[in-house]
Amino acid sequence: MHFPRILAVSLGLLLTLCASAQSYPVSTVKIVVPYAPGGGVDIIARVLAERLQTKWGHPVIVENKTGASTIIGASAVAKAVPDGHTLLLTSESTITSNPYLFDKLPYDAIRDLTPVSQLVSLPQMVIAHPSVTASSMEQLVTLARAKPNALSYATYGSGSLPHLLFEGLKAHSALQITQVPYKGIMPAVTAVLSGEVQLTLAGVPSAQAYMNAGKLKALAVARNERLAEMPQVPTLREAGFADIDPRESWFGLFVTGGTPSGIVQKIYRDVAEISADPAFRERHFVARGFDPVFSTPETFTKFIQADSRQKAQLIRISGARAE
Repeated sequence: MHFPRILAVSLGLLLTLCASAQSYPVSTVKIVVPYAPGGGVDIIARVLAERLQTKWGHPVIVENKTGASTIIGASAVAKAVPDGHTLLLTSESTITSNPYLFDKLPYDAIRDLTPVSQLVSLPQMVIAHPSVTASSMEQLVTLARAKPNALSYATYGSGSLPHLLFEGLKAHSALQITQVPYKGIMPAVTAVLSGEVQLTLAGVPSAQAYMNAGKLKALAVARNERLAEMPQVPTLREAGFADIDPRESWFGLFVTGGTPSGIVQKIYRDVAEISADPAFRERHFVARGFDPVFSTPETFTKFIQADSRQKAQLIRISGARAE
């Protein structure tokens, strides 16, 4: 075997990868958003693109590739050249739900998309109309058992977080609660506000103002810790429902699988440096009700693995399938 030649080739490849990371980017960078303009993911992508363009000295554009439950946008990034010039900014449904909701996907969420950073966490809460007499998950179970099919919950699609939670709750506690589908998060929250349905799972930004006004009430929080702004509301784990906790919604940044690790790390470092600005975090994240995270690629990868296991379990319990 020609060990000197192999060593030289390996060293040359290493130097090439290091050089490519140092010179990155060399052209326009595209951030693909698999959602329509104006939503939370799109807004975060645009403020990040503006700062990265200034830092990198190359254009950073946002391209909305919507449709097919985020599959179109994710597939475009999965099939791109793995050089870090095509990024994906998406939510958990693309990565930890779709693989279990669809029999077949045109991308492999683990192999074809490399995690860069979890950007934000969106804490979810079990919310109820004030007419619901229950003020805790335990009381809700008691109420639902006493009045089968008297309660209904709003969802926004099979496999959505409200669907996973309440179908899990029905299986966990042998309850009869009716699902009512709506065309998005805000229509679902509005349905609870109006009394069309009594329950849903919603993010803090969508519901907090209504709770402050007494128009909605929170029964539990779907995350590991209580919310600092609502310390009186227990977590689902504390309430005894850890096994059906769908956890928080989240937004994350990815590159095409096979992108050199040096480039992945450079993108992460530059994004982390931007996020270190307190004014940037407050204006674009905290003020919108998002919890800034900006985790490392390694931490994000472990987070995805845990989230995938939980989603797989809940999707199996709920029997959710892609619509």
